[in-house]
Amino acid sequence: MALATPLIFLLLTTLSYAAVSRETVSHLPGFPGKLPFNLETGYVSVGDAEMFYYFVESEDNPRLDPLMLWLTGGPGCSSWNGLVYEIGPLEFDLDHSLTEGGFPRLRSYEYAWTKTASIIFLDSPVGTGFSYSTTQEGWPSSDTKAANEAYQFLLKWLEEHPQYLQIPLYLGGDAYSGIIVPLLTKLVAEGNEAGEQPYLNLKGYLVGSPNTDEFLDSNSKIQFAHRMALISDKNYDALRNSCNENYINVDPNNTDCVLALDTYERCVNGIWENHILEPKCSLGSPQDDRWNRRSLVEDDNEFLLSTPHLSRLLCRNFNYTLSETLLNDKSVQKALHIREGTVKRWSRCNKTISYTKDRPSVVGVHRDLAKYELNVLVTTGDRDMVVPFVAVVDWINILKKSLKLTLAEYWRPWFVDAQVGGYTRKFEKKPFYSLTYATVKGGGHTAAEYYRKECYEMFNRWVNYFPL
Repeated sequence: MALATPLIFLLLTTLSYAAVSRETVSHLPGFPGKLPFNLETGYVSVGDAEMFYYFVESEDNPRLDPLMLWLTGGPGCSSWNGLVYEIGPLEFDLDHSLTEGGFPRLRSYEYAWTKTASIIFLDSPVGTGFSYSTTQEGWPSSDTKAANEAYQFLLKWLEEHPQYLQIPLYLGGDAYSGIIVPLLTKLVAEGNEAGEQPYLNLKGYLVGSPNTDEFLDSNSKIQFAHRMALISDKNYDALRNSCNENYINVDPNNTDCVLALDTYERCVNGIWENHILEPKCSLGSPQDDRWNRRSLVEDDNEFLLSTPHLSRLLCRNFNYTLSETLLNDKSVQKALHIREGTVKRWSRCNKTISYTKDRPSVVGVHRDLAKYELNVLVTTGDRDMVVPFVAVVDWINILKKSLKLTLAEYWRPWFVDAQVGGYTRKFEKKPFYSLTYATVKGGGHTAAEYYRKECYEMFNRWVNYFPL
């Protein structure tokens, strides 16, 4: 008799698995030779969820270097993003990927955060990457549920890896994980207070290009567009005066505001919000003609207006299609020890997950965390229009006023190789809480993808308690 649904098959294939399963990965198709770092993959059972992770051990001194749990945003984007595009020890070799029959080629990346820390890259929430549910009821997720699952994952993972219990623990993530990371940090801090076992040696958290407050994140785009000279002074003044600086909850009868917003939209319509200086491209997939730059440009008008001699890699999204090809290859999935039949098709960012955004703001959570002994880093690219730096500064200023934070370091540039990497300032609350805010000059959404070396230097200094 045939199984009634794929879900029944999925349940039967997972009943015998342990709560935590882990495997060593020494070779990966697309990478020449043995991986030059220690990679472990596995699953941790959290209720109905089977949470998949990649763990890269520190390439320096894993017995002393800090441990970090990393979450990628979306919601629904795989932590593979962090591993190959942002902070991990791998990157795609685009030249060889183009010339060697089209199969994606990987190579080592020198300025990986794993040079100074061990990092768990977690596919969260359920439905992201290779994480899945064994029941129909387990698939829907939310901000609250994702944070709770990540907390339970962390407890179980550390029980299975007790050698890391005494090592300093940091929690990190970017983009939409700016909502989840502080929620998770609060769960860890409160769990420690309540005597939850094992005790987690929490030392701090970081959020990059972080979604934090739904209203601030969206409303700040007007001011950002004006600062970046995307709209005129006249349009900006009209917006402020007619909309009362509220550009989200607009009264449709407020004609002046509606007209000013229409002018704004026409000015920014051709801008790619992830990085305002790069081409506006569609999200390509392996089904596209990925060798043709035209297929990844959002519309033909933009293609016709572009310079005819630009590289065929005009669109950054070409790089993303390589992940779709690589991670859906059966030999790659076998090397990563993926459970066969649990994920129909891997997506870099799964936009079909059932997800409820039940925490529209976590400014209050950041405020609550200031009572703990924590080292906090908040970073953003100054060319990011998805989460503009204006919004980040706004909510940090809210914390500054409500908590009466002390300005420990005034606004100043920070440097990499004698060049300005960005700008920073630092706040403190006695006796032990500190918050460092840093921009990445020229960075987009997220900054670590655009300036990997600079962001590594920033992280390395911060996590080791050196000034940026």
